Amino acid sequence: HIPAGLLSVAFGWGFVAVSSLVFLYAARELNPLCFKLAPVALGIVFFYSYTKRFTTFSHLVLGFALGIAPAAAWIAIRGSLDVRILWLTAAVTFWTAGFDIIYSCQDHQFDVDTGLFSLPRRTGIAAALRVAQGLHLLMVFCLLMLVNNLHLGLFALAGIVAVGLLLAYEHSLVKPDDLSRVNAAFFTMNGWVSVLFFVFWAADVFLVRRA
Repeated sequence: HIPAGLLSVAFGWGFVAVSSLVFLYAARELNPLCFKLAPVALGIVFFYSYTKRFTTFSHLVLGFALGIAPAAAWIAIRGSLDVRILWLTAAVTFWTAGFDIIYSCQDHQFDVDTGLFSLPRRTGIAAALRVAQGLHLLMVFCLLMLVNNLHLGLFALAGIVAVGLLLAYEHSLVKPDDLSRVNAAFFTMNGWVSVLFFVFWAADVFLVRRA
């Protein structure tokens, strides 16, 4: 909106400043550890915005910016950090990086023309899609480790299977020479990944453990 002239640069800076202050205030009201780590979270989110200017690994930075959310929620609720939840942070990091690579494949030529950094620009689309597959396999591994560390049951494992099948289908939609279904892979499939993960794991925690 700023490049199009719909919003001013001053408005953009003001919006960021006010949002950041609200975020810091909310973290302060939750618990001391949240407040101490809030500037770190802001720094990570702000840092991502610049990474495409100098590193191919911007996809992983975006993934980590989202991946800290589960750990942040844990801290917000419990006031402390259990290292086991970092398996979920890693899973979200790899998941996000993988689907961001898929989505960025359609920007390959734009990145080349403008000098922006991305994995598809550096390796080509075919190799980038293979890396995305590898990252999603790492995501599944991290979820399995989380199940083991939190002593979850069959519902959680079934959820991982469902997520894995959806990710496999997501990758089947996108080909190096046919990116016409990137939006379906990016938006639709990842939306269902989130929903199924929540449903199966909530069932494991609230139904099985209370039975």
